[in-house]
Amino acid sequence: MKIPLSNNAGIILEKRYLKKEKDGKATETPEDMFIRVAKHIASADSLFDSSFDVKKTEKKFLSLLTHLWFLPNSPTLMNAGRRLGQLAACFVLPIEDSMDSIFETLKHTAMIHKSGGGTGFSFSRIRPEKDIVLSTAGISSGPISFMNVFDVATETVKQGGTRRGANMGILRVDHPDIESFINLKNDKGVLNNFNISVALTQKFMDALEKDSEYDLINPRTDQAVRSVSAGKIFDSIVHSAWLTGEPGIIFIDRINRDNPAPHLGNIEATNPCGEQPLLPYESCTLGSINLSGMVSGKTVNYNRLKKTVHDSVHFLDNVVEINKYPLPRIEKMSKGTRKIGIGVMGFADMLIKLEIPYASDEASSEAEKVMSFISEESKIASAALAKKRGNFSFYEGSIYDNLRTPHMRNATTTTIAPTGTISIIAGTSSGIEPIFAVAQIRRVLEGKSLSEINPLFVEIAKKEGFYNNNLIQDVSEGRSIQDIKSVPDNIKALFKTSHEISPEQHIKIQAAFQKFTDNAVSKTVNFSSEALRGDIAKVYLLAHKNGCKGVTIYRYGSRDQQVLSIGAENKDPVKIAPRPRPERTVGTTERIKTGCGKLYVTINSDDKGMSEVFAQMGKTGGCASSQIEAAGRLISLALRSGIKVEAVIKQLTGIRCPSPSWQNGEMVLSCPDAIARVLKNKTNFSLIESGAMIGVCPECNGVITHQEGCIVCHSCGYSRC
Repeated sequence: MKIPLSNNAGIILEKRYLKKEKDGKATETPEDMFIRVAKHIASADSLFDSSFDVKKTEKKFLSLLTHLWFLPNSPTLMNAGRRLGQLAACFVLPIEDSMDSIFETLKHTAMIHKSGGGTGFSFSRIRPEKDIVLSTAGISSGPISFMNVFDVATETVKQGGTRRGANMGILRVDHPDIESFINLKNDKGVLNNFNISVALTQKFMDALEKDSEYDLINPRTDQAVRSVSAGKIFDSIVHSAWLTGEPGIIFIDRINRDNPAPHLGNIEATNPCGEQPLLPYESCTLGSINLSGMVSGKTVNYNRLKKTVHDSVHFLDNVVEINKYPLPRIEKMSKGTRKIGIGVMGFADMLIKLEIPYASDEASSEAEKVMSFISEESKIASAALAKKRGNFSFYEGSIYDNLRTPHMRNATTTTIAPTGTISIIAGTSSGIEPIFAVAQIRRVLEGKSLSEINPLFVEIAKKEGFYNNNLIQDVSEGRSIQDIKSVPDNIKALFKTSHEISPEQHIKIQAAFQKFTDNAVSKTVNFSSEALRGDIAKVYLLAHKNGCKGVTIYRYGSRDQQVLSIGAENKDPVKIAPRPRPERTVGTTERIKTGCGKLYVTINSDDKGMSEVFAQMGKTGGCASSQIEAAGRLISLALRSGIKVEAVIKQLTGIRCPSPSWQNGEMVLSCPDAIARVLKNKTNFSLIESGAMIGVCPECNGVITHQEGCIVCHSCGYSRC
C-alpha cells in the first residue's frame, strides 16, 4: 500500500498524528495510522447489525483515506482506535444568566479542551455590565468579564495535554454591552484564546438599510434599555475588523432559518471558526473531500465523486456512533441529531486542473455545480442509511418531518470547514481558498528552509515550454508570477494567489458554496494593507445580500502591528505617538564584546511586547557613552510607537566602526550592530518560548496566515484549529 504523501505531509503526520512512545518516537507509520482509523470507524457497523461485513467496510474506508480522496477532522485521525477516543472537533455549550450556569459551563469547557475539542458560546443571555443583581443588591460585571474568566481557564488547560483549546465568543448586536464587545480585541493581548463574532439580526440589517436606530435589549428583563444608530454600530464593527480582523459577523436569523431542528431551540452560537452553528451541547463530526483528486483529465469525475460522498457519509455517521463524548449530555444531543459536515478541500487546485481562473464567473458556477452535487448525493446517502439504521432520534418535528421526507439519518450533511493541516496531508490547496502562494518556504531540520514550488505550476510550465532556471529562481524568491513577463497571461490568471483575488470574488465563491451547504462556510476574505474601511463595509453588505451566513476578513498585516491611530479614512501619513513607558517591565541583560569594550544591553518588555532598550559600555564616558544612550532612547521610542522590532534590527545591522570585534565566531561591527544582535537574539528566544506573536509560527518560526477563520502555518502545518 503506497500512499502519495509529500515529504512535508510525512513530517506533519509524524509530529502530530502518529502514535508515539514516551520519548516521542513514532510507533506507527502513516499506513499504520490509516489502518488504525479505518478499522476503528468500520467497527461501528457491528453496533447496528452483527451480520454486517465489517472487513468490507474497513477496506472501503481504507481506500478512501489512502487515496487521500477524503480525510476526517484532525481529532478523528489522532484519536480513533486510541485510549482517548474523542473524535469530534467542535462543540457548543450554553451560558445562562446565573453563576451556576456560567461555572458549570466553564467546567465542561475544560473537559472538552482536555479531550481535544474546540468550544463556542453565546454570552448574549448574561445581563449587561452595571445591571442590578437582585440576590446581593449589587451590580453585574457583564458578559465581557466572564469571557476573560473563560480565556484564563483555556490558557491553563492544555488541549489533549499538548496545546490550548480554541473558543468562539458571540454577542448579539442588540445586547446593551455590544459597543464594548466590538472594541474588545483592539488592544493586543486580550482574549488570545478567543475568536469573537457579532450576531447580526435581521432587525439590525433592516435598520442599517433605513439608516435608522434599533433597540438594545436587556436579556434579564427582555426590555429595551435604549436605542442606538445601526450605522454607528456597523461602522464600529467595520473599524475594528479593519484594525485587527475581529470581530467577525454572523447573520443569526439566517442561520436559524436553516435550523434543521427548530423544535429543540434556537441556534445561538457556532464553533471556533464559525462554520458550524450548533444547539447547546451539540457536537459535529466533520470531514473534507479532496476535489483535486476528483479530476480526471480536464473534467470532474462525478462517478468517483458520488462514491466518495456516499462512503464519506457512511464514515462520518459511524464516527458519531463510536465517538467517546466528553459529557453524557453531549452524547445525547449529538446522537439525537447526528449532524455531520462533509466539506471540501483542493477547490483551487481543481480549478487549475480544469483551466478555470479562480477570479471568474466560471469558477463561481463550478463551485455551485460541484457543491450542489455533493449536497444532493449526501442527502441520498443519508436517507439510504436511515432505511437501515433509522432516522436521527429528534427527527419528529424537524424540517425533514415537516417536509414529509420519510428517511434521514443526519440532521445536516454538509459544512465547509477549515482544512489547514489535513489539506497539507492531502497535498492540495486549503478548503475553498485560492492558492496561498506559488512558492512556499518549508522549514526543515536545524532551522534550514526549503522553497517548494506548486507542482501544478511546474507541470504546466514544463508542458507549455516556459520553464527555466531564471523563472524558478524568481518564483522561489517570492516574486509574483503576475510580474514575470515569460509567464503567459492565461497561466497568470490560473495562479492568482489569495491576496491577488478581489474581495468581491472571495464573497462570490463563498456565496456559491453556501447556496448548497446545510451549515456554514469557513472562508477568509483577504484585503491588501491599503484597503479602506469602506471596502470592508462593502463586502459585509455583499455577503448579506448574497446569502452568506457569516464573514471573516483579514487585512494584510493588520494583526501584525501595533494600532497607532484611528484617524480619518484617507491615505495621509499617520502621526505616530509612543505609548507611555510602563510602570513595571521584565527584562534581561546580555553582555556582548565590541571593539570599544564590553557592551551591556538590557531589553525590557511589558504585556504588549518589547518596550525599552538600555545600553552601557563598561566605564567609558564622554561622547561614546552619550551616543549609546541616545541610541537606546530612540530604539525605546520606536518600540513603544509600534515600530516592528525587525525594522529596528534591519536599520542597526551592518553599521561599521573602525574597531570591529569577534564574539562566538561572528564579527561584531560596532555598538549599534551589537545592539541589533541582542535584539535579534531576544526576538527569536521570545518567539520560540511563547509562540504568542501573531504573524510568526510558534513551532517553526515561519510566517503564519489568517485563513478560513483560522491561524495556519504553511511551512510546518501548525494550526490553531
